[in-house]
Amino acid sequence: MSAAHDHHHGPAKGLSRWLYTTNHKDIGSLYLWFSFAMFLLGGTFALVIRAELFQPGLQFVEPNFFNQMTTMHGLVMVFGAVMPAFVGLANWMIPLMIGAPDMALPRMNNWSFWILPFAFALMVSTMFMEGGGPNFGWTFYAPLSTTYAPPSTTFFIFAVHIMGASSIMGSINVIATILNMRAPGMTLMKMPLFVWTWLITAYLLIAVMPVLAGVVTMMLFDIHFGTSFFNAAGGGDPVLFQHLFWFFGHPEVYIMILPAFGVVSAIIPTFARKRLFGYDSMVYATASIAFLSFIVWAHHMFTVGMPLAGQLFFMYATMLIAVPTGVKVFNWVATMFRGAMTFETPMLFAIAFVVLFTMGGFTGVMLAITPVDFQYHDTYFVVAHFHYVLVPGAVFSIMAATYYWLPKWTGYMYDETLGKLHFWLSFIGVNLLFFPQHFLGLAGMPRRIPDYALQFANFNWISSVGGFLFGFSQLILLFVVIKCVKGGKKATDQVWEGAQGLEWTVPSPAPYHTFETPPDPKLIHAQ
Repeated sequence: MSAAHDHHHGPAKGLSRWLYTTNHKDIGSLYLWFSFAMFLLGGTFALVIRAELFQPGLQFVEPNFFNQMTTMHGLVMVFGAVMPAFVGLANWMIPLMIGAPDMALPRMNNWSFWILPFAFALMVSTMFMEGGGPNFGWTFYAPLSTTYAPPSTTFFIFAVHIMGASSIMGSINVIATILNMRAPGMTLMKMPLFVWTWLITAYLLIAVMPVLAGVVTMMLFDIHFGTSFFNAAGGGDPVLFQHLFWFFGHPEVYIMILPAFGVVSAIIPTFARKRLFGYDSMVYATASIAFLSFIVWAHHMFTVGMPLAGQLFFMYATMLIAVPTGVKVFNWVATMFRGAMTFETPMLFAIAFVVLFTMGGFTGVMLAITPVDFQYHDTYFVVAHFHYVLVPGAVFSIMAATYYWLPKWTGYMYDETLGKLHFWLSFIGVNLLFFPQHFLGLAGMPRRIPDYALQFANFNWISSVGGFLFGFSQLILLFVVIKCVKGGKKATDQVWEGAQGLEWTVPSPAPYHTFETPPDPKLIHAQ
């Protein structure tokens, strides 16, 4: 905290420090702690699902509550766990990586965080309202979410609006910071890839959040004001909902993975002790993925009765995304190739990311093939696919980033043994959890159903065991982080053993000045 921070009342103490803070590091920490709380909450919802599916028959919860669990699990994980975690990483690291004193709009930064706890309190409170919480899936397809929805849906819509406002403010802040506050000499093509991925992600967010706001507002009008946007009886079209939702929803899934690419592109060069292979191509690949993410949305809708030309377009466009994604994967592998690799916890998570995310990518290519998707659609194969991209993908990269930057954030080294234990239990758990779901889906088990036929029992048993293993392993991460924050071995400039001469924080030139003193003109001309 700077001395000038609170010049009226002396330095801010206790609660008011966190309530009023405009410091990007404080706000980054708030986002990260909040997202971790949401991760544990969303994970608890997931364990209710897995407990119910542990064996055939209805054991633990009523079908309606089961539907609330599938809905809330998805919403909390996407909007409460993954996205705020990446925003927290952006807040913490972007100013440090580009040599800026803080984010461009610090007051708005504070606001964009503090509305989130209220949005999620509102959303979770719907479960205690008459008729229960949202029970229509995280994609909230109309007319199920309008004509047949519980009364609490109105509050769910308001919560989504607040989350969207937070995302838009955070994105404007990221863009303003990166475009206006880089240190002299740091051109765009010298920025660390994490900064690049976030710049592109921020543009995606600003483009799609208004579409989500529009579609939930149309729902609100259908529910309360007699419109028929999604009601065929009144001249509307339920499929319109799907087009609007997925025009937001598909770029959204890339919003959840692009910052992960940035994290992994920082970690792999550090532990391979080589510069990132193909920096420029990584930037162009990221931009290509972002562009393509806007023209593939209807691959979520192959079974709605699209014209053949539409099916073909969306099939080819979707398969095209495999090209820039493949470029990135090959670049990460080339970075590791003949590197002097060591396997500290961040590297383990990063390598697991590359392998398992690629697997999720392959099943994505399978789902992109329209006639084949007719068989896969709405089965557990789809669940397996997107969880392979989101859990060992997005979530593992957040864990990798946490271990990688914890010494920088706290000044102390985390417990490496516990970190490795956390990795291996998570790695085994996540594969036990999601790999069998491919087989369940191919055998025809549908998604979002609380009961199933006997032939699916064995794989569901394995999947549930993996789920509980993965879920409870996360308590190790909580312990490691708290232990590290409290103290321990001091982190030096040489955090990672044997990384001689390698700057472990950012693969970029140090800024010319710290904004405390004017820059030295000789340094600038030397460049």
